[in-house]
Amino acid sequence: MAERTSVFLEDGGSRVSLPVMEGSVGPKVVDIRKLYGETGYFTFDPGFTSTASCESKITYIDGDEGVLLYRGYSIDELADKSDFMEVCYLLLNGELPSAKEKATFNKNITYHTMVHEQLSMFFRGFRRDAHPMAVICGVVGALSAFYHDSTDINDPHQRVVASHRLIAKMPTIIAMAYKYSIGQPFMYPRNDLDYCENFLYMTFGVPCEPFKVSSTLAKAMDKIFILHADHEQNASTSTVRLAGSSGANPFACIAAGIACLWGPAHGGANEAALNMLQQIGTVDRIPEYIAKSKDKNDPFRLMGFGHRVYKNYDPRAKVMQETARNVLDELGVHNDPLFQVAMELEKIALNDPYFVEKKLYPNVDFYSGIILKAMGFPTTMFTPLFALARTVGWIAQWAEMIADPSQKIGRPRQLYTGSPRREYVAVDKRG
Repeated sequence: MAERTSVFLEDGGSRVSLPVMEGSVGPKVVDIRKLYGETGYFTFDPGFTSTASCESKITYIDGDEGVLLYRGYSIDELADKSDFMEVCYLLLNGELPSAKEKATFNKNITYHTMVHEQLSMFFRGFRRDAHPMAVICGVVGALSAFYHDSTDINDPHQRVVASHRLIAKMPTIIAMAYKYSIGQPFMYPRNDLDYCENFLYMTFGVPCEPFKVSSTLAKAMDKIFILHADHEQNASTSTVRLAGSSGANPFACIAAGIACLWGPAHGGANEAALNMLQQIGTVDRIPEYIAKSKDKNDPFRLMGFGHRVYKNYDPRAKVMQETARNVLDELGVHNDPLFQVAMELEKIALNDPYFVEKKLYPNVDFYSGIILKAMGFPTTMFTPLFALARTVGWIAQWAEMIADPSQKIGRPRQLYTGSPRREYVAVDKRG
């Protein structure tokens, strides 16, 4: 990264030069680190939508062009040619693994999938009807009470061990949360299955009979995980970095990210899209809801169409579109009214001039909700699955931050609009 030019801020006759920094791709950035010291001013940017909080080499998004890169590789190419374990290695290490490195990494993850037996008792402290995200938040945070040998963030080896443990144990914990919610026994992971096969086995298998994992569904799960593995400095990733900036252990930081992801504005988009399909109900009601979505005075909004970041087609949606069709073919559920509504709504949105002009294309949440519903996941499990996929991105971002010598503890400023200093008045003298 190089400093190319400067911008100037003038105030009352004085002129301050602010360096402009340029990354490998993307917008230039004005370096304001010395702004307060030289001018006495802070900047005001609610939601940090125009502020770069860090320097990162992990993920790049160009929302206008519909581009998403992991370490420089396009998301559609990775989804087509790679697998989730390889993408995990890439995000953590910066390069694709050799065959030997990949085999070693896969083994390390596979042999960390079991959780401490005492941790399984932790689940009994939750109500059976608790939301899985509440359970997962608590259990992941509690990992630091069981794995003391990987909480020293200043030890590079311990950071690697913690990273592997989190990636490996998250499917086990999430499957356990699901099993607990429906009153079924926990299923131990199997070392002969790959990452996604193992997760589906632990989620849907039962001890009383063999469970055959569909290769089509396992591949679909793999693609969902790849597409959700990282997404630059979003709300939950920023939460992980902010928690990590204080020196908190990695398990606590990931628990913080899970808590942030739980918010419906962040991790609940695919659930909202599915709820919308259920609200529409049948194909014959689609024109009614299309008209409602075009009416500015109607509160109804089409969920799963358009994206805050992508002003063009969501690059992940095309992959999910094909995957959704494969899953529906495998399960033979095309006649389900919900999926008929989804397919017809997709057709209209891709061809209706109103949606095309406003670039309200189906996004990744629209298709992933359809896939997960078809696979048998209840809507309450959608956000936990998002957390499972995003864990590697959170860890990669956290590790990058810990290794960055310029990183400081996060301390955002504010524009204070409360009362100025005032004197205390005794209670008997207040009006």
